[in-house]
Amino acid sequence: MNKDSQMKAAINQKLIEMGERERLKELLRAKLVECGWKDQLKAHCKDVIREKGLDQVTVEDLVAEVTPKGRALVPDSVKKELLHRIRAFLANNATL
Repeated sequence: MNKDSQMKAAINQKLIEMGERERLKELLRAKLVECGWKDQLKAHCKDVIREKGLDQVTVEDLVAEVTPKGRALVPDSVKKELLHRIRAFLANNATL
């Protein structure tokens, strides 16, 4: 395991231990609903199913097709807010 992987694992473990990971996930869910991301992705899923046919689409196909668009649709403001919160958490808990 290289240093980056070790650092990511340590940060993730600290986020989990202190309950911050769950708080960040809840914040992300709320922000995505608030900005309409969830509705946009739901509409895209429906379009893909209509286009390919209900009997022709597997969950795996849908996930593979929707994931890139879902990531691209996350507003920069949401990404920046999450990054800011993670950095603040790390600054306040610098004993990793």
